[in-house]
Amino acid sequence: MQPFTIAVPETTLDDLRLRLARTRWPDDGAGWEYGTNLAYMKDLVDYWEHSYDWRAREAELNRFAHFRTEINGTGIHFVHERGKGPDPVPLLLLHGWPDSFYRYHRVIPLLTSSFDVVVPSIPGQGFSDRKAMTTDDTADLFAGLVTEELGYERFVAAGGDAGTLIAQSLAERHTEVLIGIHLTDVGYPDPTTDFSTLTEPEIEFANYIQQWWMSEGAFNIIQSTKPQSLAYGLADSPAGLAAWIMSFMASGTTGEEVEKRLSRDDLLTNIMIYWVTQTIGSSVRRYYLDAHAPSGPWRRTPVPAAVARPPRDAPLPREWAERRVHLKHFTELPHGGHFAAWEEPELYAKDVWEFVGALASS
Repeated sequence: MQPFTIAVPETTLDDLRLRLARTRWPDDGAGWEYGTNLAYMKDLVDYWEHSYDWRAREAELNRFAHFRTEINGTGIHFVHERGKGPDPVPLLLLHGWPDSFYRYHRVIPLLTSSFDVVVPSIPGQGFSDRKAMTTDDTADLFAGLVTEELGYERFVAAGGDAGTLIAQSLAERHTEVLIGIHLTDVGYPDPTTDFSTLTEPEIEFANYIQQWWMSEGAFNIIQSTKPQSLAYGLADSPAGLAAWIMSFMASGTTGEEVEKRLSRDDLLTNIMIYWVTQTIGSSVRRYYLDAHAPSGPWRRTPVPAAVARPPRDAPLPREWAERRVHLKHFTELPHGGHFAAWEEPELYAKDVWEFVGALASS
């Protein structure tokens, strides 16, 4: 395990500026219902080329304690910020796609009052190796990171999006080392679900998810079937990469609305992490690996769980959460969306504190 400093070569930034300046634009200015809006993208790329300051953001990121280590032949990047209080609880924060470890940059300083915070980059993303892995293999890797590399006997895992899947895999495959899991989603009804057993709120939730997949789920279908074909364009064009990522960040809304919650600099920093590490190809390949991996029936584990539902995300009912996890704590957050820890760090931190505090006192 070695300390790590983010230091992107100037040649990489020079190349980026040239590519941004030479962007070839489509000639159709369709609205957001077609995907990422052309007028928005032209404005974003102009800002990226002329106003965005990666070096300033790089310096901010390097205020955290970064490390890299190798586990079973895979290089892993992670932030490890020690807690300031007495006997801090180890907390593993798990990001998803198309975000990165940067999802948690605003919440880390809030959580270190009570937790030793560990934020890894999923293999194939960020500053970890460009090596796509299944959810289960990633869970095994992160269990080794926290217990073997960092020496913690037990820990709390928290996440959303792909981070939810990894936390649930940890709960199933490494039950003995988990104190609890904190999630902002718990998976969705699928063809294996017995719809005859669902309550009315769960049926409404299932209908919402079905409609969402039809209108917003193209990324998942493509990345689960033809990730390599997609990767060529995204790896070559920064504007293409930004447009693809923003189409998901703005799912169901617009980029202009997203920027009311997440700053333009924040959005570009997340995109930059994919660009400077050249990990967009490996990040989308994970979808293919998971789609083609053997899978058994869903198993509800005995690990205590918390679910915090943001109002701008899917209308997840408590009944569905209870069906999926050993629910001990359920919160309807007053604000926030799919990236709750990024959008509403104070609310997110408070809910994690309350969940872990309740476990400690029970």
